[in-house]
Amino acid sequence: MNKVKPILFLAALASLSLVFTACQPASGQRQAQTMASPSPTTVKYIGEFSLSPTHAPIGATVNASGEGFDANSVLELVWQGFSGTWNVADGNYTGRTFTDVPQSLGEVKTDYNGNFQTTFTVPNGFGFSHNVLVEKQNEVQNQSNFNVDMQVSISPTSGPVGTPINFDAQGIGWRSLENSWTVVYDNKFTGWMSSVTTDGEAHFFIPAAGAPGKHIIQIIHGSFTFPFMNMQQSPQPDRPSWTFEFTITDGAPIMPPPAQEQSLPIENSTGKPSTTGPALWTDITLGTVGTPVTLYGSGLPAGKQLDLVWFTVQGSRVSGQGWEEASVPLGNVTVGADGTIMFPFKALDDLGGPHRIEVQDGGTELAETSFTITPSAFAISPSSGPAGTIMTIHLKGIGWTETANIYNLVYDNAYVGYACGFNSQGDITVYLPATGEPGWHYIDFYPGIYKGEEMSGTNNFRIPQLTALEDHPGEHLPVFHFAFQVTE
Repeated sequence: MNKVKPILFLAALASLSLVFTACQPASGQRQAQTMASPSPTTVKYIGEFSLSPTHAPIGATVNASGEGFDANSVLELVWQGFSGTWNVADGNYTGRTFTDVPQSLGEVKTDYNGNFQTTFTVPNGFGFSHNVLVEKQNEVQNQSNFNVDMQVSISPTSGPVGTPINFDAQGIGWRSLENSWTVVYDNKFTGWMSSVTTDGEAHFFIPAAGAPGKHIIQIIHGSFTFPFMNMQQSPQPDRPSWTFEFTITDGAPIMPPPAQEQSLPIENSTGKPSTTGPALWTDITLGTVGTPVTLYGSGLPAGKQLDLVWFTVQGSRVSGQGWEEASVPLGNVTVGADGTIMFPFKALDDLGGPHRIEVQDGGTELAETSFTITPSAFAISPSSGPAGTIMTIHLKGIGWTETANIYNLVYDNAYVGYACGFNSQGDITVYLPATGEPGWHYIDFYPGIYKGEEMSGTNNFRIPQLTALEDHPGEHLPVFHFAFQVTE
């Protein structure tokens, strides 16, 4: 039941995973990994090679010194960089893969004693441990280890309630003890920030929530879902943490945009596909439930009445019955004398993700295309009332894959729980009691990874992915923000 006909879902991004252990190798040792470009085939250590400093942030200048190499020879300095991909296929999540991507730092020439001095700039990319290699004609002659210091900043540092607090991070690591950084707001867990496909960078915001005055924000590592609180007693105790202060000032609250404006932009098609036979296409390829769409066809049998069929997925992961592909009639059309059709319709109230559309003659497919539904939200209702008021939060177009079927609810930057839209065919309705002191309170819905397989030493399932807009696996999904006023 769990095998469905492909509906243009993303294929697996890579087939070879890295091997990780809970305790990382000593500095200078290489992880097992796939090489994304030719690597040296031989290793012959000679001379001495050192770096100063041995750690610094991205963009810093590093001095590199070598002694005892061949005299008057041309050497190349190579930075051990990495590239990351999420692994998703057929609705399943199977972790993340990081590949070794060597990057040249330039050539140096030794003097008559076999020595050299040069400098290089720490490249953009993932943070923490990197090897810097000295190569000669594709042979490693020496290496030294360099640690890229992770950097995090927030802006602004003050403003009225609801102010978007922007986070910018560089040099996030890819290893299991360096890749899962979490946000804690006033000692409340908010969510985690990923950087798999963004080369160690993360950019996102959370709303300033709470009463006027000082609020404390922390960035703490947490490989196993939540923040790890006694870092000094961990297997890698030198991992950093950050503490920031944000002051909520008096003034008019900053409100999130209207719910209908928070969906992803509609995407137009490129037009008729290049084919000599029957063809089917839509004027819009991506939109929310209810988006007006026009379906076009050409090369079809003139004068024939044909059926249009919409395909979806039905079922669940928890019922024990599995899931399967299903279809519903979209309508009927009569082909014009020139072999063309034009059929306007509104995107069905259905699961998010790609949906195959077929034009059929007596059950036989003549041509197909695809339309992708993305999540949308309704305005929160009601938007004010005393503590205890039950507010309704309603989303549409939630997906069915392991990376798209849940949204995680955060109230005043405190994670509450998650909601699933698979069994309800893309609909999420949450009834939430308003809590807290009189004033404005902020409710956010973040995508997350429901379940699947993961790299060793990491568990980021069923928690808010704060960086979902730029680094979510499999699908591009929106984040939704709401506000509720607790009255006296």
